[in-house]
Amino acid sequence: MYLRSRGSGFPVLFIHGIPTSSQLWSGIIDKLFGRFTCMAVDLPGLGRTPKGGYEDGCSLNQLEEVADEIEKIRVEHGIAKWHVVGHDAGSAVAVHYAHRFQEHVDHLALLSPAVFPELKPFHLFRVIRRPVIGELLAPVVNALFWKIAMRYATEPLREELKDVVADFHAPFSGPLGAWRLMSVLRFGDPAEVLAPIPEMLPQLLMPTLIFQGSHDKAIPETFARRASALIPQSTVVMVDSGHFIPLNSPEVVATELIRFFGGAGVAN
Repeated sequence: MYLRSRGSGFPVLFIHGIPTSSQLWSGIIDKLFGRFTCMAVDLPGLGRTPKGGYEDGCSLNQLEEVADEIEKIRVEHGIAKWHVVGHDAGSAVAVHYAHRFQEHVDHLALLSPAVFPELKPFHLFRVIRRPVIGELLAPVVNALFWKIAMRYATEPLREELKDVVADFHAPFSGPLGAWRLMSVLRFGDPAEVLAPIPEMLPQLLMPTLIFQGSHDKAIPETFARRASALIPQSTVVMVDSGHFIPLNSPEVVATELIRFFGGAGVAN
């Protein structure tokens, strides 16, 4: 997986969701890299990472494979422990990784946590996930999502975030881009893919901070509250934001993460 790394200090791994990229974290990393080594991955088929993983439909095994790839990054960089931060589907990946490799996760942060099987995909994505109909409507859905939905989601800072959104969009531009988006979004039925996660949450013993946008239309606040009730050492922070908390409120997230990490892991 493509890896961006910036700064020095105790390492923090950032995992984005779908269909964004590691650039999701750029505003937060700008405020943290003076204190931490900020490492952000591009998940398979997104950003600068070649297609794979999600392309043939996501499953529990494939989420575990992504966790294994993340573990390889930790080993290759000689990291004993790091903080792990995930957004949306990246939260599901973060939970899988933290559950399997607890001894290497110091603190865990989940933003807009897509971690329960009752998750309902964004309404445009439900159309593109259907066989035949998805193939036919992929170009329309692709255009609507990037030109309307994503623009609306980033409206308060649209000009400032233009390059970031362009990075999200890059894998899905060009003549075949719409069908690449379709293949990524057919990552499996949340009822199946996310079913094991509730049982994992009580076993996460590291301190955990959960961020929830008060205007989030994709992930209900109940998900954040339920996750916090299940994770032993967890706290919920409500943010005046929509779904894309790292884009809309990077200062708030960075401030809360610095406070949360505190003196934990001052040296690698």
